[in-house]
Amino acid sequence: MEAVKTYQNVNREDESMSFGISRMEDIHDKHGGKPDEPHRHNYYTILLVKKASGEHRIDFNSYPLGNMQLFFISPGQVHQMIEASRSVGYSMVFSTQFLVQNNIPLSFIDDLNLFNDFGDTPPLTLSKEELETLSRYAEEILEINASDRSFKYEAMGAFIKLILIRCHNLCSLKSIDSNIQETGNTVLRNFKSLVDLHHTQWHGTTEYANELNISPDHLNRVIKSLTGKTAKEHIQSRIITAAKRLIYFTDLSSKEIGYELGFSEPGNFSAFFKKCTGFSPSKFKAITTQST
Repeated sequence: MEAVKTYQNVNREDESMSFGISRMEDIHDKHGGKPDEPHRHNYYTILLVKKASGEHRIDFNSYPLGNMQLFFISPGQVHQMIEASRSVGYSMVFSTQFLVQNNIPLSFIDDLNLFNDFGDTPPLTLSKEELETLSRYAEEILEINASDRSFKYEAMGAFIKLILIRCHNLCSLKSIDSNIQETGNTVLRNFKSLVDLHHTQWHGTTEYANELNISPDHLNRVIKSLTGKTAKEHIQSRIITAAKRLIYFTDLSSKEIGYELGFSEPGNFSAFFKKCTGFSPSKFKAITTQST
């Protein structure tokens, strides 16, 4: 199995570009309606879907493509769109360089909880009114992007930030006191960074809580209140996502993958994987290989 294809630049023809926007129907026509191979980007992607049918696979989770949807894809996530018909909507991509250029801190992106680089990333379903508003913003961005206006990147950055804030407000789980939320966001941001760094060594909540100088119970309460999932569920999702990528995109054995992910016994990894996914590692590889 070849390594997963990774797109490094927002614009393959001009590496200096840090932002791009396209109509989904133009992308469909360019590829003749054929799905791309599973791939990942080193930049952020927002898909504003007005009309579509088919399937969107993100880190081996499958989501139906439908009308009035919004997908957020993080750098590093493996995804593939399989369109049953010509999709209508907008694809917006931007790099961390674009955020820096527009004075948008990475902490702002993290605090929104829209981009999740592991676990479930289902689409946000929009009302007709919200779809019309966001589509209007996208059309403004398209017009600005094609122009020679002064401060065009700053203008597009302002629209992107506005889109992100509106979407965050749409999918907030519940109203939380602003001071509590600010403190919780700091804990969540630091926790997610630690999980990315240590998921191959730390499989329980205790190590993360100790590193954050809080109790495991407090860590779970904060993470659950902001995301709807416990800290343990986030850790397990990160391990499973890494395992799925290694199973599909490498020829490593189950034993080797288990060692890569911090399991001292191959049987422990296989049991953990089956408990979380319902499949053995070998069965998962067979199913995913057949479906592509």
